[in-house]
Amino acid sequence: MSQTALVVSAHSADFVWRAGGAIALHAARGWQVTVVCLSYGERGESAKLWRQPGMTLERVKQEREAEARRAAEVLGVHDIQFWDLGDYPINLTEAAFYRLVDLYRALHPRFVLTHSKEDIYNHDHPRVTEFAQHARITAQAHGHNPGQKVLGAPPVFLFEPHQPEQCEWKPDVLLDISPVWEKKRAAIECMAGQEHLWEYYTRVALQRGAQAARNSDKAIKWGEGYQSVFPHVLDSLG
Repeated sequence: MSQTALVVSAHSADFVWRAGGAIALHAARGWQVTVVCLSYGERGESAKLWRQPGMTLERVKQEREAEARRAAEVLGVHDIQFWDLGDYPINLTEAAFYRLVDLYRALHPRFVLTHSKEDIYNHDHPRVTEFAQHARITAQAHGHNPGQKVLGAPPVFLFEPHQPEQCEWKPDVLLDISPVWEKKRAAIECMAGQEHLWEYYTRVALQRGAQAARNSDKAIKWGEGYQSVFPHVLDSLG
């Protein structure tokens, strides 16, 4: 049976910039990675589309979904879901909360990726990480829908915000994504609505790769950084 992972993305492009390498790496190893895009980023993250004459909200949503689906296919995502909760601000409803709880219990992911706890430039992001982690805790509760198998304790890793120094985000996990970098770059180029970020996140991957190489004995070129929420439980320090 395939191992599973869950990515909770505030907007439809976030999972690509911030976790595309981790997704592609695990998908290539046979993992089933589910990505939940809580919104399309249609209001706050689609300026290029809004500059086109006659653009409408529904057309923006359609374009953003099409981009994200193409990127997900490139990365090997098993299942991508679009919950259409709006953005700027995101509308995290009670129904969406319990939908996410149900998804945790259906998937029993081995790990979860989501946003940083702080982001002074985008308040949707910290709201989503609180939402995702609260749902995780509820999915662990034996009194929630008794009779269902409760969630275990999947580690949660917070992916890199756009300006980490301003968001109190410090990576303690550096992931070597060199084997799948070309897939991530191809997925990045699917996000035509935010072309101005392509080179930025290429530079980020180079920087994290250089840091990963410095902290290991491996020749690493491309990397992603994550901040872990919970202690790592190990059976060896070697």
